[in-house]
Amino acid sequence: MNLDSLMLMRDEWFLTAVIMLLLIAEVLLSAKNKKYIIQLALILFGAYTISAFLPNDTGALFGSSYKTYPLVHYFKAILAFGVFIILLQSVNWLKEKLLPYDFTAEFFILIFSSLLGLNFMMSAGDFLMFYIGLELSTMPIIALTAFEFWNHRSVEAGVKYILLASISSAILLFGVSLVYATAGSINFDVIKNALQLPLLEIIGLIMIFIGIGFKISLVPFHFWAADVYEGAPTVISNYLSVISKGGAVYVLMTLLFVTFTAFQKEWNWIMYGTAILTMVVGNLFALRQQNMKRFLAFSSIAQAGFILLAMLSNNELGVKAIIYFLLIYIFSNVAAFGVVHVISLKTGKENIDDYNGLYRTNPKLSLVLMIALFSLAGIPPVAGFFAKFFLYAAAASKGYYVLIFIAVLNVTVSLYYYLLPVRAAFLRVSDHPIPFFKSDNYSRLAFIITMIGLLVLGLYSGVFEFISGISNIF
Repeated sequence: MNLDSLMLMRDEWFLTAVIMLLLIAEVLLSAKNKKYIIQLALILFGAYTISAFLPNDTGALFGSSYKTYPLVHYFKAILAFGVFIILLQSVNWLKEKLLPYDFTAEFFILIFSSLLGLNFMMSAGDFLMFYIGLELSTMPIIALTAFEFWNHRSVEAGVKYILLASISSAILLFGVSLVYATAGSINFDVIKNALQLPLLEIIGLIMIFIGIGFKISLVPFHFWAADVYEGAPTVISNYLSVISKGGAVYVLMTLLFVTFTAFQKEWNWIMYGTAILTMVVGNLFALRQQNMKRFLAFSSIAQAGFILLAMLSNNELGVKAIIYFLLIYIFSNVAAFGVVHVISLKTGKENIDDYNGLYRTNPKLSLVLMIALFSLAGIPPVAGFFAKFFLYAAAASKGYYVLIFIAVLNVTVSLYYYLLPVRAAFLRVSDHPIPFFKSDNYSRLAFIITMIGLLVLGLYSGVFEFISGISNIF
Protein backbone atom coordinates (compact mmCIF):
# COMPACT_ATOMS: atom_id res chain seq x y z
CA MET A 1 0.00 0.00 0.00
CA ASN A 2 1.62 3.26 -1.16
CA LEU A 3 0.92 6.90 -0.32
CA ASP A 4 -1.47 7.32 -3.25
CA SER A 5 -3.59 4.47 -1.92
CA LEU A 6 -3.64 5.94 1.56
CA MET A 7 -4.73 9.29 0.15
CA LEU A 8 -7.96 7.66 -1.02
CA MET A 9 -8.89 7.76 2.69
CA ARG A 10 -7.77 11.37 3.03
CA ASP A 11 -11.02 12.52 4.65
CA GLU A 12 -10.93 9.77 7.27
CA TRP A 13 -7.23 10.29 8.05
CA PHE A 14 -7.72 14.05 8.43
CA LEU A 15 -10.76 13.63 10.68
CA THR A 16 -8.93 11.04 12.79
CA ALA A 17 -6.02 13.48 13.15
CA VAL A 18 -8.44 16.19 14.32
CA ILE A 19 -9.83 13.84 16.97
CA MET A 20 -6.33 12.89 18.16
CA LEU A 21 -5.22 16.53 18.38
CA LEU A 22 -8.27 17.35 20.49
CA LEU A 23 -7.48 14.43 22.79
CA ILE A 24 -3.91 15.72 23.20
CA ALA A 25 -5.21 19.27 23.83
CA GLU A 26 -7.60 17.96 26.49
CA VAL A 27 -4.70 16.30 28.30
CA LEU A 28 -2.16 19.11 27.98
CA LEU A 29 -4.24 22.24 28.54
CA SER A 30 -4.73 23.46 32.08
CA ALA A 31 -8.22 23.92 33.52
CA LYS A 32 -8.26 27.69 32.92
CA ASN A 33 -7.24 27.22 29.27
CA LYS A 34 -9.83 24.55 28.41
CA LYS A 35 -12.02 27.29 26.89
CA TYR A 36 -9.60 27.48 23.96
CA ILE A 37 -10.57 23.95 22.92
CA ILE A 38 -13.71 25.41 21.31
CA GLN A 39 -11.70 27.70 19.03
CA LEU A 40 -9.16 24.95 18.34
CA ALA A 41 -11.89 22.49 17.35
CA LEU A 42 -13.55 25.03 15.03
CA ILE A 43 -10.24 25.85 13.33
CA LEU A 44 -9.24 22.21 12.88
CA PHE A 45 -12.66 21.14 11.65
CA GLY A 46 -12.88 24.19 9.39
CA ALA A 47 -9.60 23.11 7.79
CA TYR A 48 -10.97 19.58 7.40
CA THR A 49 -14.16 20.90 5.78
CA ILE A 50 -12.20 22.95 3.26
CA SER A 51 -9.96 19.99 2.42
CA ALA A 52 -13.01 17.78 1.96
CA PHE A 53 -14.09 19.84 -1.06
CA LEU A 54 -10.75 19.29 -2.81
CA PRO A 55 -10.94 16.60 -5.54
CA ASN A 56 -9.87 13.06 -4.73
CA ASP A 57 -9.15 9.99 -6.85
CA THR A 58 -11.46 7.05 -7.42
CA GLY A 59 -10.35 3.74 -5.97
CA ALA A 60 -10.78 0.92 -3.46
CA LEU A 61 -8.86 -0.37 -0.45
CA PHE A 62 -8.77 -3.46 1.78
CA GLY A 63 -10.14 -5.86 -0.80
CA SER A 64 -12.85 -3.41 -1.89
CA SER A 65 -14.12 -3.03 1.68
CA TYR A 66 -13.57 0.71 1.30
CA LYS A 67 -14.47 2.58 -1.89
CA THR A 68 -14.33 6.20 -2.89
CA TYR A 69 -15.59 7.97 -6.00
CA PRO A 70 -16.60 11.57 -6.79
CA LEU A 71 -20.22 11.42 -5.56
CA VAL A 72 -19.47 9.90 -2.15
CA HIS A 73 -16.44 12.16 -1.74
CA TYR A 74 -18.40 15.36 -2.30
CA PHE A 75 -21.36 14.16 -0.27
CA LYS A 76 -18.99 13.65 2.67
CA ALA A 77 -17.92 17.27 2.12
CA ILE A 78 -21.57 18.39 2.20
CA LEU A 79 -22.13 16.59 5.50
CA ALA A 80 -18.91 18.10 6.91
CA PHE A 81 -20.11 21.56 5.93
CA GLY A 82 -23.44 20.88 7.65
CA VAL A 83 -21.63 19.78 10.82
CA PHE A 84 -19.49 22.93 10.71
CA ILE A 85 -22.62 25.12 10.66
CA ILE A 86 -24.08 23.15 13.58
CA LEU A 87 -20.82 23.64 15.51
CA LEU A 88 -21.04 27.40 14.96
CA GLN A 89 -24.54 27.34 16.43
CA SER A 90 -23.36 25.30 19.42
CA VAL A 91 -20.58 27.62 20.64
CA ASN A 92 -22.71 29.65 23.04
CA TRP A 93 -24.32 26.48 24.43
CA LEU A 94 -20.89 24.94 24.95
CA LYS A 95 -19.65 27.98 26.84
CA GLU A 96 -22.72 28.28 29.05
CA LYS A 97 -23.65 24.63 29.67
CA LEU A 98 -20.65 22.37 29.11
CA LEU A 99 -17.56 24.47 29.81
CA PRO A 100 -18.32 24.67 33.57
CA TYR A 101 -18.30 20.84 33.64
CA ASP A 102 -15.19 20.64 31.41
CA PHE A 103 -17.08 18.60 28.78
CA THR A 104 -16.23 20.62 25.66
CA ALA A 105 -13.49 18.34 24.34
CA GLU A 106 -15.68 15.28 24.85
CA PHE A 107 -18.46 16.93 22.84
CA PHE A 108 -16.22 17.56 19.84
CA ILE A 109 -14.55 14.16 20.00
CA LEU A 110 -17.90 12.37 20.07
CA ILE A 111 -19.50 14.34 17.26
CA PHE A 112 -16.40 14.02 15.05
CA SER A 113 -16.27 10.29 15.78
CA SER A 114 -19.89 9.98 14.68
CA LEU A 115 -19.11 11.81 11.43
CA LEU A 116 -16.11 9.53 10.92
CA GLY A 117 -18.43 6.53 11.25
CA LEU A 118 -20.79 8.01 8.65
CA ASN A 119 -17.85 8.45 6.28
CA PHE A 120 -16.85 4.80 6.60
CA MET A 121 -20.48 3.70 6.27
CA MET A 122 -20.98 5.63 3.02
CA SER A 123 -17.69 4.36 1.54
CA ALA A 124 -18.35 0.75 2.54
CA GLY A 125 -17.87 -1.91 -0.10
CA ASP A 126 -19.13 -4.72 2.11
CA PHE A 127 -21.39 -5.23 5.09
CA LEU A 128 -18.50 -5.48 7.57
CA MET A 129 -17.29 -1.95 6.86
CA PHE A 130 -20.90 -0.80 6.66
CA TYR A 131 -21.73 -2.17 10.11
CA ILE A 132 -18.55 -0.82 11.71
CA GLY A 133 -19.37 2.61 10.30
CA LEU A 134 -23.00 2.32 11.41
CA GLU A 135 -22.08 1.58 15.02
CA LEU A 136 -19.29 4.16 15.09
CA SER A 137 -21.76 6.79 13.88
CA THR A 138 -24.50 5.76 16.33
CA MET A 139 -22.80 5.16 19.69
CA PRO A 140 -21.26 8.67 20.08
CA ILE A 141 -24.60 10.28 19.26
CA ILE A 142 -26.34 8.16 21.89
CA ALA A 143 -23.89 9.59 24.43
CA LEU A 144 -24.44 13.12 23.14
CA THR A 145 -28.20 12.68 23.33
CA ALA A 146 -27.87 12.23 27.09
CA PHE A 147 -25.10 14.83 27.42
CA GLU A 148 -27.18 17.28 29.48
CA PHE A 149 -27.07 14.90 32.43
CA TRP A 150 -28.69 17.50 34.70
CA ASN A 151 -31.81 17.37 32.47
CA HIS A 152 -33.88 14.23 33.05
CA ARG A 153 -35.45 14.53 29.58
CA SER A 154 -32.00 14.33 27.99
CA VAL A 155 -31.08 11.22 29.99
CA GLU A 156 -34.45 9.64 29.16
CA ALA A 157 -33.90 10.40 25.45
CA GLY A 158 -30.50 8.70 25.59
CA VAL A 159 -31.94 5.57 27.21
CA LYS A 160 -34.76 5.35 24.65
CA TYR A 161 -32.36 5.85 21.78
CA ILE A 162 -29.87 3.18 22.86
CA LEU A 163 -32.60 0.59 23.49
CA LEU A 164 -34.32 1.09 20.15
CA ALA A 165 -31.02 1.46 18.28
CA SER A 166 -29.90 -1.89 19.72
CA ILE A 167 -33.08 -3.59 18.49
CA SER A 168 -32.77 -2.09 15.00
CA SER A 169 -29.09 -3.07 14.87
CA ALA A 170 -29.94 -6.67 15.80
CA ILE A 171 -32.60 -6.84 13.08
CA LEU A 172 -30.16 -5.43 10.53
CA LEU A 173 -27.47 -7.94 11.49
CA PHE A 174 -29.89 -10.83 11.13
CA GLY A 175 -30.80 -9.55 7.68
CA VAL A 176 -27.11 -9.38 6.75
CA SER A 177 -26.67 -12.98 7.94
CA LEU A 178 -29.50 -14.13 5.64
CA VAL A 179 -27.93 -12.34 2.68
CA TYR A 180 -24.55 -13.89 3.53
CA ALA A 181 -26.11 -17.35 3.81
CA THR A 182 -27.54 -17.12 0.30
CA ALA A 183 -24.87 -15.13 -1.52
CA GLY A 184 -21.85 -16.61 0.27
CA SER A 185 -20.25 -13.19 0.68
CA ILE A 186 -20.70 -9.86 2.41
CA ASN A 187 -19.12 -7.94 -0.49
CA PHE A 188 -21.65 -5.74 -2.27
CA ASP A 189 -20.35 -6.54 -5.76
CA VAL A 190 -20.47 -10.29 -5.14
CA ILE A 191 -23.96 -10.12 -3.63
CA LYS A 192 -25.21 -8.21 -6.67
CA ASN A 193 -24.23 -11.12 -8.94
CA ALA A 194 -25.04 -14.06 -6.63
CA LEU A 195 -28.78 -14.76 -6.43
CA GLN A 196 -29.30 -18.31 -5.17
CA LEU A 197 -32.30 -18.25 -2.82
CA PRO A 198 -34.14 -15.01 -3.67
CA LEU A 199 -36.81 -15.45 -0.96
CA LEU A 200 -34.25 -15.48 1.85
CA GLU A 201 -32.40 -12.58 0.28
CA ILE A 202 -35.65 -10.60 0.06
CA ILE A 203 -36.29 -11.25 3.76
CA GLY A 204 -32.71 -10.19 4.48
CA LEU A 205 -33.20 -7.03 2.40
CA ILE A 206 -36.37 -6.19 4.35
CA MET A 207 -34.50 -6.55 7.65
CA ILE A 208 -31.63 -4.41 6.38
CA PHE A 209 -34.19 -1.84 5.26
CA ILE A 210 -35.71 -1.84 8.76
CA GLY A 211 -32.29 -1.20 10.33
CA ILE A 212 -31.51 1.71 8.01
CA GLY A 213 -35.12 2.94 8.14
CA PHE A 214 -34.69 3.40 11.89
CA LYS A 215 -31.84 5.88 11.31
CA ILE A 216 -33.86 7.71 8.65
CA SER A 217 -36.95 7.60 10.94
CA LEU A 218 -39.21 6.10 8.30
CA VAL A 219 -42.69 5.05 9.42
CA PRO A 220 -43.24 2.65 11.22
CA PHE A 221 -39.67 2.83 12.57
CA HIS A 222 -40.05 6.43 13.71
CA PHE A 223 -41.34 6.09 17.28
CA TRP A 224 -38.06 7.17 18.83
CA ALA A 225 -37.66 10.38 16.86
CA ALA A 226 -40.01 12.85 18.57
CA ASP A 227 -39.01 11.92 22.14
CA VAL A 228 -35.30 11.84 21.36
CA TYR A 229 -35.38 15.13 19.43
CA GLU A 230 -37.30 16.81 22.27
CA GLY A 231 -35.08 15.50 25.06
CA ALA A 232 -31.67 15.76 23.40
CA PRO A 233 -29.69 19.03 23.31
CA THR A 234 -30.98 21.02 20.34
CA VAL A 235 -27.64 20.90 18.52
CA ILE A 236 -27.75 17.09 18.70
CA SER A 237 -31.37 17.01 17.51
CA ASN A 238 -30.14 19.15 14.62
CA TYR A 239 -27.35 16.67 13.87
CA LEU A 240 -29.74 13.70 14.00
CA SER A 241 -32.25 15.36 11.69
CA VAL A 242 -29.84 16.27 8.90
CA ILE A 243 -26.36 14.72 9.16
CA SER A 244 -27.15 11.27 10.55
CA LYS A 245 -30.25 11.02 8.37
CA GLY A 246 -28.39 12.22 5.28
CA GLY A 247 -25.68 9.57 5.64
CA ALA A 248 -28.27 6.81 6.12
CA VAL A 249 -30.25 7.96 3.07
CA TYR A 250 -27.09 7.83 0.95
CA VAL A 251 -26.33 4.27 2.08
CA LEU A 252 -29.90 3.11 1.46
CA MET A 253 -29.79 4.66 -2.00
CA THR A 254 -26.57 2.87 -2.99
CA LEU A 255 -27.74 -0.47 -1.58
CA LEU A 256 -31.05 -0.35 -3.45
CA PHE A 257 -29.76 1.16 -6.69
CA VAL A 258 -26.61 -0.98 -6.98
CA THR A 259 -26.41 -4.01 -4.67
CA PHE A 260 -30.07 -5.09 -4.62
CA THR A 261 -31.10 -3.71 -7.99
CA ALA A 262 -32.14 -7.22 -9.10
CA PHE A 263 -34.92 -7.07 -6.51
CA GLN A 264 -36.24 -3.72 -7.71
CA LYS A 265 -39.71 -5.13 -8.39
CA GLU A 266 -39.95 -6.41 -4.81
CA TRP A 267 -38.50 -3.43 -2.97
CA ASN A 268 -40.49 -0.98 -5.10
CA TRP A 269 -43.69 -2.05 -3.38
CA ILE A 270 -42.05 -1.78 0.03
CA MET A 271 -40.78 1.73 -0.76
CA TYR A 272 -44.12 2.74 -2.27
CA GLY A 273 -46.07 1.85 0.88
CA THR A 274 -43.41 3.23 3.21
CA ALA A 275 -43.34 6.54 1.32
CA ILE A 276 -47.09 7.00 1.70
CA LEU A 277 -47.09 6.03 5.38
CA THR A 278 -44.11 8.25 6.18
CA MET A 279 -45.53 11.32 4.45
CA VAL A 280 -49.03 10.93 5.89
CA VAL A 281 -48.06 10.03 9.47
CA GLY A 282 -45.30 12.66 9.61
CA ASN A 283 -47.60 15.42 8.39
CA LEU A 284 -50.63 14.47 10.49
CA PHE A 285 -48.62 14.25 13.70
CA ALA A 286 -46.81 17.51 12.93
CA LEU A 287 -50.22 19.22 12.88
CA ARG A 288 -50.73 18.36 16.56
CA GLN A 289 -47.40 19.53 17.94
CA GLN A 290 -46.84 22.57 20.14
CA ASN A 291 -43.22 21.95 21.06
CA MET A 292 -40.98 23.20 18.25
CA LYS A 293 -38.47 20.35 18.55
CA ARG A 294 -41.23 17.72 18.30
CA PHE A 295 -42.73 19.78 15.47
CA LEU A 296 -39.47 19.66 13.52
CA ALA A 297 -39.06 15.97 14.37
CA PHE A 298 -42.32 15.04 12.63
CA SER A 299 -41.49 17.48 9.84
CA SER A 300 -38.22 15.57 9.41
CA ILE A 301 -40.15 12.28 9.25
CA ALA A 302 -42.43 13.68 6.53
CA GLN A 303 -39.43 14.93 4.54
CA ALA A 304 -37.99 11.40 4.62
CA GLY A 305 -41.18 10.22 2.92
CA PHE A 306 -40.62 12.69 0.09
CA ILE A 307 -37.06 11.42 -0.36
CA LEU A 308 -38.46 7.94 -1.05
CA LEU A 309 -40.19 9.33 -4.17
CA ALA A 310 -36.81 9.59 -5.88
CA MET A 311 -35.68 6.24 -4.43
CA LEU A 312 -38.39 4.56 -6.50
CA SER A 313 -36.90 5.82 -9.75
CA ASN A 314 -33.70 3.72 -9.52
CA ASN A 315 -32.01 5.88 -12.15
CA GLU A 316 -29.48 8.68 -12.43
CA LEU A 317 -32.16 11.36 -12.18
CA GLY A 318 -33.17 9.85 -8.83
CA VAL A 319 -29.58 10.03 -7.58
CA LYS A 320 -29.30 13.68 -8.60
CA ALA A 321 -32.66 14.55 -7.03
CA ILE A 322 -31.78 12.86 -3.71
CA ILE A 323 -28.35 14.52 -3.37
CA TYR A 324 -29.73 17.94 -4.37
CA PHE A 325 -32.64 17.59 -1.94
CA LEU A 326 -30.36 16.54 0.93
CA LEU A 327 -28.07 19.51 0.26
CA ILE A 328 -30.96 21.98 0.49
CA TYR A 329 -32.58 20.09 3.36
CA ILE A 330 -29.40 20.51 5.40
CA PHE A 331 -29.51 24.30 4.99
CA SER A 332 -33.25 24.45 5.72
CA ASN A 333 -33.35 22.27 8.80
CA VAL A 334 -30.11 23.60 10.28
CA ALA A 335 -31.51 27.13 10.01
CA ALA A 336 -34.86 26.18 11.59
CA PHE A 337 -33.25 24.25 14.44
CA GLY A 338 -30.77 27.09 14.89
CA VAL A 339 -33.56 29.58 15.61
CA VAL A 340 -35.15 27.14 18.06
CA HIS A 341 -31.76 26.61 19.68
CA VAL A 342 -30.87 30.27 20.30
CA ILE A 343 -34.36 31.08 21.61
CA SER A 344 -34.38 28.04 23.90
CA LEU A 345 -30.90 28.86 25.19
CA LYS A 346 -31.76 32.48 25.95
CA THR A 347 -35.32 32.07 27.27
CA GLY A 348 -36.00 28.36 27.80
CA LYS A 349 -39.10 28.66 25.61
CA GLU A 350 -39.75 26.00 22.96
CA ASN A 351 -43.52 26.06 22.22
CA ILE A 352 -45.06 27.59 19.12
CA ASP A 353 -47.29 29.87 21.23
CA ASP A 354 -44.15 31.27 22.86
CA TYR A 355 -43.22 32.68 19.45
CA ASN A 356 -46.26 35.01 19.40
CA GLY A 357 -45.06 38.51 18.52
CA LEU A 358 -41.49 37.36 17.85
CA TYR A 359 -41.20 39.59 14.78
CA ARG A 360 -41.80 42.70 16.87
CA THR A 361 -38.95 41.92 19.25
CA ASN A 362 -36.57 39.83 17.10
CA PRO A 363 -37.32 40.53 13.41
CA LYS A 364 -34.13 39.00 12.03
CA LEU A 365 -34.65 35.67 13.78
CA SER A 366 -38.27 35.69 12.57
CA LEU A 367 -37.13 36.15 8.96
CA VAL A 368 -34.61 33.32 9.25
CA LEU A 369 -37.30 31.03 10.66
CA MET A 370 -39.77 32.03 7.93
CA ILE A 371 -37.34 31.39 5.05
CA ALA A 372 -36.26 28.05 6.53
CA LEU A 373 -39.86 26.87 6.98
CA PHE A 374 -40.81 28.11 3.50
CA SER A 375 -37.96 26.04 2.10
CA LEU A 376 -39.10 22.95 4.01
CA ALA A 377 -42.63 23.54 2.74
CA GLY A 378 -41.42 23.94 -0.86
CA ILE A 379 -42.62 27.50 -1.43
CA PRO A 380 -40.90 29.27 -4.38
CA PRO A 381 -38.50 30.95 -4.92
CA VAL A 382 -36.73 29.41 -1.90
CA ALA A 383 -34.48 26.45 -2.72
CA GLY A 384 -36.79 23.86 -1.16
CA PHE A 385 -39.29 24.30 -3.99
CA PHE A 386 -36.77 23.20 -6.61
CA ALA A 387 -35.58 20.32 -4.42
CA LYS A 388 -39.10 18.90 -4.19
CA PHE A 389 -39.67 19.52 -7.90
CA PHE A 390 -36.76 17.24 -8.82
CA LEU A 391 -38.04 14.56 -6.43
CA TYR A 392 -41.38 14.65 -8.26
CA ALA A 393 -39.59 14.59 -11.62
CA ALA A 394 -37.65 11.47 -10.61
CA ALA A 395 -40.85 9.67 -9.57
CA ALA A 396 -42.63 10.84 -12.74
CA SER A 397 -39.83 9.39 -14.88
CA LYS A 398 -41.05 5.93 -13.79
CA GLY A 399 -44.75 6.73 -14.03
CA TYR A 400 -45.62 6.98 -10.32
CA TYR A 401 -48.29 9.61 -10.90
CA VAL A 402 -50.64 8.40 -8.16
CA LEU A 403 -47.82 8.61 -5.63
CA ILE A 404 -46.96 12.11 -6.85
CA PHE A 405 -50.62 13.11 -6.37
CA ILE A 406 -50.54 11.77 -2.80
CA ALA A 407 -47.29 13.67 -2.21
CA VAL A 408 -48.86 16.91 -3.49
CA LEU A 409 -51.78 16.43 -1.10
CA ASN A 410 -49.31 15.98 1.73
CA VAL A 411 -47.44 19.12 0.68
CA THR A 412 -50.74 20.99 0.96
CA VAL A 413 -51.13 19.72 4.53
CA SER A 414 -47.54 20.64 5.34
CA LEU A 415 -48.11 24.19 4.09
CA TYR A 416 -50.63 24.64 6.89
CA TYR A 417 -48.46 23.51 9.77
CA TYR A 418 -45.29 25.17 8.47
CA LEU A 419 -47.20 28.45 8.49
CA LEU A 420 -48.23 28.04 12.15
CA PRO A 421 -44.89 29.27 13.60
CA VAL A 422 -44.77 31.98 10.91
CA ARG A 423 -48.26 33.15 11.86
CA ALA A 424 -47.30 33.16 15.54
CA ALA A 425 -44.17 35.21 14.88
CA PHE A 426 -45.60 37.73 12.40
CA LEU A 427 -49.36 38.00 12.94
CA ARG A 428 -50.06 37.21 16.57
CA VAL A 429 -49.38 39.45 19.54
CA SER A 430 -48.47 38.55 23.09
CA ASP A 431 -48.53 40.40 26.39
CA HIS A 432 -45.26 38.69 27.26
CA PRO A 433 -43.35 38.13 24.01
CA ILE A 434 -39.84 36.77 23.83
CA PRO A 435 -37.70 39.80 24.71
CA PHE A 436 -35.16 41.24 22.33
CA PHE A 437 -31.73 39.64 22.51
CA LYS A 438 -28.64 39.49 20.35
CA SER A 439 -27.41 36.16 19.08
CA ASP A 440 -23.73 35.43 19.48
CA ASN A 441 -21.47 36.09 16.50
CA TYR A 442 -21.00 32.40 15.71
CA SER A 443 -24.75 31.83 15.46
CA ARG A 444 -25.12 34.92 13.28
CA LEU A 445 -22.48 33.57 10.92
CA ALA A 446 -24.33 30.24 10.79
CA PHE A 447 -27.60 32.00 9.96
CA ILE A 448 -25.95 34.07 7.22
CA ILE A 449 -24.48 30.92 5.62
CA THR A 450 -27.81 29.07 5.69
CA MET A 451 -29.76 32.02 4.29
CA ILE A 452 -27.28 32.52 1.45
CA GLY A 453 -27.50 28.81 0.73
CA LEU A 454 -31.30 28.74 0.63
CA LEU A 455 -31.57 31.80 -1.60
CA VAL A 456 -28.69 30.97 -3.95
CA LEU A 457 -29.07 27.20 -4.37
CA GLY A 458 -32.58 27.55 -5.71
CA LEU A 459 -31.64 30.18 -8.28
CA TYR A 460 -28.16 29.08 -9.35
CA SER A 461 -28.40 26.07 -11.65
CA GLY A 462 -24.65 25.38 -11.55
CA VAL A 463 -25.01 23.39 -8.31
CA PHE A 464 -27.45 20.91 -9.83
CA GLU A 465 -25.30 20.68 -12.97
CA PHE A 466 -22.25 19.87 -10.83
CA ILE A 467 -24.20 17.13 -9.04
CA SER A 468 -25.30 15.81 -12.45
CA GLY A 469 -21.67 15.49 -13.47
CA ILE A 470 -20.72 13.25 -10.52
CA SER A 471 -23.94 11.32 -9.93
CA ASN A 472 -23.03 8.06 -11.66
CA ILE A 473 -23.05 5.25 -9.07
CA PHE A 474 -24.23 2.44 -11.36
